[in-house]
Amino acid sequence: MATLSLAAILAESARRRPDKTGLVEGELRITFKELWLQARKQAAALVGLGVRPGDKVALMAPNTAEFPRAYYAALAAGAVVVPVHLLLSAGEVEHVLRDSGATLLLCHPGQAKTGAAAAEATGVRMLTLGEGGDLERLTHEAEPLPTYLTRDADDPAVVFYTSGTTGVPKGAVLSHFNLVMNATVSAFDGHDVRSDDIALGALPLFHAFGQTVSMNATWRAGATLVLLPRFDAAKAIDLMVAEGVNTFHGVPTMYVNLVAAAAAAGKLPTLKVCVSGGASLPVAVLERFQDAFGATVFEGYGLSETSPAAATNQPVFGARPGTVGHPMWGVDVEIARAEVEDRVELLPEGELGELVVRGHCVFSGYLGRPEATAEALVDGWFRTGDLGTKDEDGYLRIVDRKKDIIIRGGYNVYPREVEEVLMRHPDVAQVAVIGLPDPVHGEEVCAVIIRGPGATADAEAVTEWSKEHLGRHKYPRRVEFADELPLGPSMKVLKRELRTQYQ
Repeated sequence: MATLSLAAILAESARRRPDKTGLVEGELRITFKELWLQARKQAAALVGLGVRPGDKVALMAPNTAEFPRAYYAALAAGAVVVPVHLLLSAGEVEHVLRDSGATLLLCHPGQAKTGAAAAEATGVRMLTLGEGGDLERLTHEAEPLPTYLTRDADDPAVVFYTSGTTGVPKGAVLSHFNLVMNATVSAFDGHDVRSDDIALGALPLFHAFGQTVSMNATWRAGATLVLLPRFDAAKAIDLMVAEGVNTFHGVPTMYVNLVAAAAAAGKLPTLKVCVSGGASLPVAVLERFQDAFGATVFEGYGLSETSPAAATNQPVFGARPGTVGHPMWGVDVEIARAEVEDRVELLPEGELGELVVRGHCVFSGYLGRPEATAEALVDGWFRTGDLGTKDEDGYLRIVDRKKDIIIRGGYNVYPREVEEVLMRHPDVAQVAVIGLPDPVHGEEVCAVIIRGPGATADAEAVTEWSKEHLGRHKYPRRVEFADELPLGPSMKVLKRELRTQYQ
């Protein structure tokens, strides 16, 4: 079995460009050599704590230097990284820790309250990151590991938690091979990243898009990553100008806000590459961004299960607005008959069907869920659940989602998961959660509720209650009340009718 570690991305940049600035955060400037040394020292501290190859280490941190340092430290120690979404409630974090079998939680001080509650409930040890933190104290005296520990190419490297039709988040297992290849093709074949490029790290690094396309692909090319802990369009523009950023990765919400902020900006950055993903980017927004910034936007497509980049508009083919371009190098993306589930039956160009993916980017399965894995991986293809077409020139277009996933600001929100929580509200007798178009977030979460007898809760009260039980990206900003929900022949709620009614 061939050996390979995702940690090699940072290790090789440190070997090839030791004195080059790899990471910028505020006034902090860290060379690749310094960052790799810090990661190896932290890895030694983890090994000293008993972390062994294959152990799951959960990581809960924003876009500060602590995230990549701990990420590569865990990988260097041979551990499997389990990134934790920062908007989750303590109960939701608890599920991730239990389900993944994490033995350790590395937590930024800003998330310490939520992390501590989840860690206490699960019995998982938590260490705080950053200056003065638990791990920093242990790292200070540690002798750095000479290099990263050996891993097989197909060994798990990262487990991304993503929900499905059950509404229960499940872990998508990505191997070292998956993620090294995805970073490599994203950098060199997808967007032609050069070592003298400077990218803005505004996408959350706990998310597959930010982790692979912003961080790993940038460092795979030996380029510089400038971190922005919290996205603000005006501040992002100022930071890109100040640091000479020429590469931007974002979700549609960010592009909407950047267009709005551009009018008041004194100076705009000179951008070479702009990549959009996470949700469909309206063509009107793409055109307004290109008019304001004079840069081409390359829209792409992917999922946590595909490392995530599966397809993107690429310089070699040319960008076509309204499409997600062509498959990445070494990846096939085709259209299959959606109604046939036990096999993959490919359709000719131009026909509407389900997008299916095969190649080096496809995950090995859902952690501890063989049945869900068997449903998703059929005949060597990953069934995405998304509907689309491929035209005569090979451009892929996303038409709709087979399932009712809501994508709010680039984050997936799964209606059934929200419904399960809302049904625990004492005044809710029945509920259907749908996504409605939103000019800022792409889609907004809307809950259509049938009240129980004697119920008095109004929309504001339901929303406030939801904030305490759901992640900040999941709770419904819009609540509607109805006497009944439209039902189909099989007694399933007709959500398409609801979307039409409340748009």
